[in-house]
Amino acid sequence: MAQQVAVPVHIDVISDVVCPWCFLGKRRLDAALRMVPEIPVRVLFRPFFLDPTIPPEGMSRRDYLVRKFGEGALDTIHDQLTAIGEAEGVPYKFDLITRSPNSLNAHRLLRWAAIAGSQPQVLEALFMAYWSWGQDIGDIEVLKTIAIVNGFRGEDIERVLKSDEGVKEVMEEVAMAERIGVTGVPTFIFNQKYGAVGAQPTEVLANVIRKAAANGAAAQG
Repeated sequence: MAQQVAVPVHIDVISDVVCPWCFLGKRRLDAALRMVPEIPVRVLFRPFFLDPTIPPEGMSRRDYLVRKFGEGALDTIHDQLTAIGEAEGVPYKFDLITRSPNSLNAHRLLRWAAIAGSQPQVLEALFMAYWSWGQDIGDIEVLKTIAIVNGFRGEDIERVLKSDEGVKEVMEEVAMAERIGVTGVPTFIFNQKYGAVGAQPTEVLANVIRKAAANGAAAQG
């Protein structure tokens, strides 16, 4: 009897680097992948704008939170995520964040990282820079440093970020996400067939990967 070959599972993750739940979702997906080492998985992170009204230069984090949630919510707004982060090893440092950046340039960098084969590493670096170190990931110098650490030439990244290269493509992907009904992130799409919205528990993501792989194998006979 021929040995059955595992069918690859493709996962599109629609997310935004300025979404704290997306950081948690990525960490949980990483853990889910470690639970199913026998299944080949391809992951592609796709762009979304959590708040498309943030200006290109970004804005004060405090002003942003007051505008979105109200003054009275500031003291407790991060309590749930802080507790989850402490329990699951996701290093949120909300007190270090002073800016709410526009994430267009970060998404452009992630697009180039996908082509270079380093997208997960660059995304992790972006999440850490913002949510753990309080860096402004809308700043070109911050993005250039992240790119250099992950194998890019700094002068190349600076040049393209100061141009319009990749802007159209990112905006088209965001529009596509909206057309298929994505309203919250992270959104996980498995083999363009199964969806999971939100930072789902690790076990849930692992089970959907198993289901997608089994159904893909059945479809191949």
